[in-house]
Amino acid sequence: MGFYNIIIKFRFWLSLIAIFGAGTLQLTDLANFWPVFPLYMLGVIGLLSHIFIGPLRLVQAPMEAGNIEEVERILATIWFPNLLYTPVRSTYYTIKGNIAMAKQDFDTAEKHLKMSSSLGSAMPEAEGANKLQLGMMSMQKGDTKQGEAYIRAAIRAGIPDKESEAVAYLSMCQIFMNKREFRAAKDFFRKAKACKPSTKQVLDQIKEIEKYISRMPG
Repeated sequence: MGFYNIIIKFRFWLSLIAIFGAGTLQLTDLANFWPVFPLYMLGVIGLLSHIFIGPLRLVQAPMEAGNIEEVERILATIWFPNLLYTPVRSTYYTIKGNIAMAKQDFDTAEKHLKMSSSLGSAMPEAEGANKLQLGMMSMQKGDTKQGEAYIRAAIRAGIPDKESEAVAYLSMCQIFMNKREFRAAKDFFRKAKACKPSTKQVLDQIKEIEKYISRMPG
């Protein structure tokens, strides 16, 4: 773990130690206010950054390693998520939503992802990924109208990887096939193939749709 990550991990307690140490030096007449002012300032800055920014930087490594328990442990140290700076809070709820999805707790996932989406994101691609997930969950629930709205919004916002972009276009293709709007369905299918996805699940979906789409008029 890098030095900066260690500081973030123990920032809250280090800040308290700095403030307590400065106060102790003053109360025991070992120093007056101005010599210990830097300690007070460092302590206050540390506390405020813990409250308003949080330790989200620390979740990257365990997320990449698939260590969900460690990610949840880090998130649990954020005691007041509503006080987080808005883009950070959006990321916090996105991570919570993704964890809930991994656990197949779709109601909780939807709640967190909607909260993240309502806050917006400093990165449009993250917003696009959020809306795509919400769209897929709506489709699973049979709410095609809401699913289409979310997936359209995801495509407009931008989707961070070609596999997910292909999934979005295939979903739109299936929606328009069900509407019997075949020209639009074919257009979305072409866009999905143009993404050149490589995962087996997406390729299987393309092959399945390809059986029917060539027979469609338009």
